[in-house]
Amino acid sequence: MPRAHVTLTLEDAKKMLSAAEAMAATFGIAYNVAVVDDGGHLIAFYRQDDALIGSIDLAIKKAVTARLFDKTTSFLSTLSQPGSPLYGIQQSNEGNVVIFGGGIPVVRDGKIIGAVGASAGTVEQDIAVVEAAAAALQ
Repeated sequence: MPRAHVTLTLEDAKKMLSAAEAMAATFGIAYNVAVVDDGGHLIAFYRQDDALIGSIDLAIKKAVTARLFDKTTSFLSTLSQPGSPLYGIQQSNEGNVVIFGGGIPVVRDGKIIGAVGASAGTVEQDIAVVEAAAAALQ
């Protein structure tokens, strides 16, 4: 039976991971990248050789966080500082929320259909990697 809603597919995720890998190569950093569907469930993940082990969980949780809140994790970072409206959000969802850059929702035809997260470099590099991944679907 055909899907009743639109979400990222495995083929989409493969394109995204390939684009993310190409961007990561420009930084010379081994990356962890995760793609989740519209429900926040993992579709695909890669860990390049020698990528930081601690970044595995961060990449996945950045993708999930971006989908849970339909916001970039860098935007959530600004809202979660002491005195800000979402201060403490990182403690929600059993502590699975990551509030620094490197996770973004993926949009198609104005609808969020999943998200991508990356971890290994600086926050700016992580953002560039996920933006390249999302752009692969344009």
